[in-house]
This record gives sequence, structure tokens and C-alpha cells, in this order.
Amino acid sequence: MLKIDMHTHLMPDRMPRWADKFGYGGFIHLDHHRKGWARMMQDSKFFREINENCWDPEVRINEYLEFDTQVQVICTIPVLFAYWAKPKDCLEISEFLNDHIAEIVQKYPKQYVGLGTVPMQDAELAVQELHRIKEIGLVGIQIGSNVNNKNLNEAEFFSIFETCSKLGLAVMVHPWNMMGKKHMERYWLPWLVGMPAETSRAMCSMIFGGVLERLPGLRVNFVHSGGAFLPTIGRVEHGFNCRPDLVAIDNPVNPREYLGKFWVDCITHDPLMLEYVLKLQGSKRVTLGTDYPFPLGDLEIGKFITEMELDESIIEDIFCNATLEWLNLTKEQFLQ
Repeated sequence: MLKIDMHTHLMPDRMPRWADKFGYGGFIHLDHHRKGWARMMQDSKFFREINENCWDPEVRINEYLEFDTQVQVICTIPVLFAYWAKPKDCLEISEFLNDHIAEIVQKYPKQYVGLGTVPMQDAELAVQELHRIKEIGLVGIQIGSNVNNKNLNEAEFFSIFETCSKLGLAVMVHPWNMMGKKHMERYWLPWLVGMPAETSRAMCSMIFGGVLERLPGLRVNFVHSGGAFLPTIGRVEHGFNCRPDLVAIDNPVNPREYLGKFWVDCITHDPLMLEYVLKLQGSKRVTLGTDYPFPLGDLEIGKFITEMELDESIIEDIFCNATLEWLNLTKEQFLQ
């Protein structure tokens, strides 16, 4: 059975010193302090240590073979988005990262599919890069759950989504810049509490703001199994019904009507929760995703799904069919 992991992160093994080039700081560079490992540094501040499986495509292919997974959808690490930077500087960074991903896809077309990144803080530049992304063989983009604390329903972002829809580019929404982060650093709460909330924030914004209603052909995947949105859909719907004066001001459609019209990945770490997600979404809208190679991801590449006694057709939907539809690809592209 074909297995496609549609949620993985990768970066180049060498990053330009953007701070030196642009004349201000805040950018990530790598310190290769020991063989096979590097420190991600934000100026002089340590951010995270990463292994070579974060940049070496052949190491990754071999690791995935251990779990019978043939294809990886690769995108950058959200900390590299640089939405806060000057727009033209962010565009240059995006071009660098996108070219790197495109090179890997071109070298390993059976093993890799690429998603790009764009300067979301400047719609004109973002649209410009979307057209180039299409030309270099990437099939979509990854974006953050907010853009410098602006929600995704803001009018300034609509042309970006509209262009994705017109070009047939898929969209993956990943939490980042977590709300309340500075107030809950202890216990890893930004990742455990903030990220699920951020994904729900993005989903509610795109639904209540009418983005999904106005662009029914836009293929969007909200990672981490939709974060807190699906577990709280009852509360979200109740709020829509009891206070339409606050909630239904831009879109009169009940949020529950959008279930099954977007995709989510399967990263629940919990069989009972995945069963619930499948009941709400249907198996054709739940994709195999892992957040590889980071520790909070599913680094056994869907092993828990094979242990759930699901029908084989449902497993095949999760492992490949749902992702193929989201990305508008075919199985034949990856068969040896």
C-alpha cells in the first residue's frame, strides 16, 4: 500500500547569514557543532538542536523505509517563515527555501513532493511567488495560523488564497507564533496548548470570515488533526447559533457545514480521538501526517493507525488517497 506522509519539515544544511545581508537580526542560521547535528540559532540565541534528518534527503528516505513509507511531502520549518521581516527580504528568503525544496523534488521525484512558503505580509509579493512556485514544480504552500497576529480572514490575504485556488495550489495551515506564548513558557505549554488553539483560530477565521465559502475550490489542510477545532465544534456551533450578532456577521453558514470540506492530518497520538475525527471528517479528508522529524510528531509514521482494526479501505484513504486528492496527484506518479 502506498504511504504518503504529507506533513514533514526540512531545511537546507547551510543557511545564509541573512542578518549580515539585510542589516538587522532575528533570522535563523545553523551552527554545525558536531557530526550529524546542528544548532538552530536565532542570532546568538539557541532555538533548537536538529539532526541531519532535518536536511539530508537520503537519510530521510532510509528512515522512512523502516516504516514502509515511500513518499514525503516536505515544507520548511515555521520559524523560517520570516513574516516579521521586511517584505522584500522575506521574499528573498522564501525564494531560497523554495528553490531548495524544488531541487530535492526534482532529484527524488518518487520520494518527495514539495510545498513552498511565501511572504504573507505582502500579498502582491506573495502572489508573485505563488506563480513561480507553480513553475518550479511545487504543488502548494505552507502558511502560518496567523500573520504577525493578524487572522487569516483579513481582506489583505484574500488575493493569496484566491491565487492558490486559481493555480490549483494546495494550502497547508501550520500553527506558529502561538497566542499567549510569553505568558506560558513553562511546561512546553506553547506547543501543548497554544498550537491546538492556533489551528482552531485559523479554522474559525477562515470559516467565519467567509474564505472557504467564497473559494469552495480551495484545498486546505489544517495540521495536527485540526487542533482544538474538531473537539470543540459543538461549542463553536453553539456560539454561532446563540450569538449570530457576534459570530455570523461575515458568513451566515453554520460552521458544522464545513466538516469534510477541508482536510486535516491524523496526528492525534490517540486512537479514540482519531476515531472521532474520522466520524466528523470521513476518511477521505484525513491525511497521514507526522510532523517528522520533530519529537512531538508521530515518528512511527502511522503505526498506531494499523493497530486500530480499521477497514483496509479507510487505512488506504488515510495513507494515500486523501493526500492525493488534497494535492491533486495520482498514485501512478509514485509507482516504481
